[in-house]
Parts: sequence; C-alpha cells; structure tokens
Amino acid sequence: MTTDRATAQGTEQVAGIEVKPVAGHIGAEIAGVDLAGELDDAVVAAIRAAVLRWKVVFFRGQRLDHAGHVAFARRFGEPVVLRKRGSASPSDFPEIETTADRLELGGKFGMEHDEWLRRRRHTLLRGWHCDHGARIDPPAATILRAQTVPPYGGDTTWSNLAAAYAGLSGPVREFVDGLRAEHRLGVGYQPRPGDDAYVRHLLERQVASLHPLVRVHPETGERVLYVNGYYVEQIADLSRTESRAILDMLLEQVVRPEYTVRFRWEPGSVAFWDNRATIHLAPSDNAHLDFPRTMHRVMLVGDVPVGVDGKPSEPIIGTEPGLW
Repeated sequence: MTTDRATAQGTEQVAGIEVKPVAGHIGAEIAGVDLAGELDDAVVAAIRAAVLRWKVVFFRGQRLDHAGHVAFARRFGEPVVLRKRGSASPSDFPEIETTADRLELGGKFGMEHDEWLRRRRHTLLRGWHCDHGARIDPPAATILRAQTVPPYGGDTTWSNLAAAYAGLSGPVREFVDGLRAEHRLGVGYQPRPGDDAYVRHLLERQVASLHPLVRVHPETGERVLYVNGYYVEQIADLSRTESRAILDMLLEQVVRPEYTVRFRWEPGSVAFWDNRATIHLAPSDNAHLDFPRTMHRVMLVGDVPVGVDGKPSEPIIGTEPGLW
C-alpha cells in the first residue's frame, strides 16, 4: 500500500481516508470514512494497516447500528460469539456484548457495583488488561462503539506494549525474552472478608494459560511485552518474591505516560484496537456520576500467542483454542 500524501503535521491520506496520529507511540483518528457504508478493499486495507501501526484507531460521528457494527467487524476477521452475556446485550446479535452488562455482575454476588469495581482495582495497576487475557487464544482485536456517554468523564486509556518492550534496556529485553507467565482469571480480585460468592464463582470456572512474557506479533513481527495488571500474577520458574518485583517493574514500564493514549468518547465514536499489542484501562471516574454510559463491543477471534523461542502458549485449565 502506498501513502498518497503525508503532511507536515503527520496526517496521512491513504485510499481516500485521513489518518491523523494523536500521540507519539499509539493512537490515530481516522476521518473520511462511513463505517456503515460499503467499504472497498483499499479502505479496509488502509484501516487494517493503521491499526497495526498505531495499535488503536478512533472514528468520530459514526452511525453504526448493531447490524452495521457486526458487518464492519467481519471485514477484519471472525467475530467472537460469547456463550454468556448479560441482559443488556442485544439478543438478536450474539456477536455483540453491551458493556452495561458489567453493572449487573456485582449484584449477582451480593455487592454493589462500586464495591465490585474497587475489589477488581485495589491497586493502581490492577485495572490494566487485554480482553480475555487468561484464554489460550485471546481476541485479536476489539471494536467498541459508544451509544450513550456522560458529558464528562468515562475516558478509556490504551498502552502500546510493543513500544514498551522496545523502551527496555538491552539486558532486560534479553532476560524477559525467555520467560513465561501464568495468566489466570480472577487473580486481580481482592476477596471480601468472610464468605465471598464471587471467589466461589471464579474457583468453579477457572481459566488459565501459560503465555510468553514477550510475544511475537503474528502480523508485524514486533516483540510485545505481554503483561497486564489484571490476569498476570506469577512468572514461571521464579520465586514469588522475584516474580513480584519483575512484574511490578514491567507493569510500571508499560503504563508510562509516553506509551499511552487517552480517548474522550462521544456518541457515535468507535475505537478499534489490536488486543495482541495493547492493554487498556476502562474508566473509573464516572461511577459516582448519575450519567448513563452504554457501549457495545465486538471482538475478533485471535490466535495462540507465540514467544521469541517459537513456542506457543500452553493451556492450564478451562480454555481451548476456538472454544468460547
């Protein structure tokens, strides 16, 4: 693909659309395209290239409905169909999960939503995650559409894991290249005192995989520092003390401000991110505000991560490739 024009401001015109970077290492806004329309192959290729280059891209003022959302996603891969969703998700579109479903989860286990949220984010780094990172084959990408957003607050932040890896010193890169870490559902949750129904739920439905600490991106070949605050608890073959110190250092590396971008949502906004090369932080500054926030997401089926040594991830419990 060739770039038609690059301006002094860094904006590119590709296949008739405008790609404007919004941060130094991650994030670009794409203009000049109607995602609900018929997209030709050149436009699809340009969007795919922008996602791979900038890790997350943003579209403003889109008029996608559920059908259009799924149709757009299918131009880039196979949508995930979740076996279980909440009551807010549209029953006629099994590919779509409405994030308002999350508001129901605390109540199912005897907690108000704000308490459930606090227990999932009891440290500054715990909320950072990739989607379904405990699976053997986490989604390749996520496409999130805003229907209703608060007038202020509710921003989402992403971090570029490839840039974070490149920013490590050479000796540290060489050290982490050969490591693997256990990703397990629920390790980031702080239990309630006494009986905790959510802990019982997690123990009964364990999902865990052993992923390379440095993943080789299947399309770009980049090395990606494959860590996050919510699923990763232990580096294999290290003591817990050693593992904790190294993970803390790596997590602090990946969320350094220079590797991140923050997006202010508007109704009709769409974010499309590479779930293999980013982690993101959902907002927590709007829980006390009496404003609705309704978002819909479609995830694309991913592959099994492969490390620098060429070895794929290994399932530990509750996960098989392609089985959701």
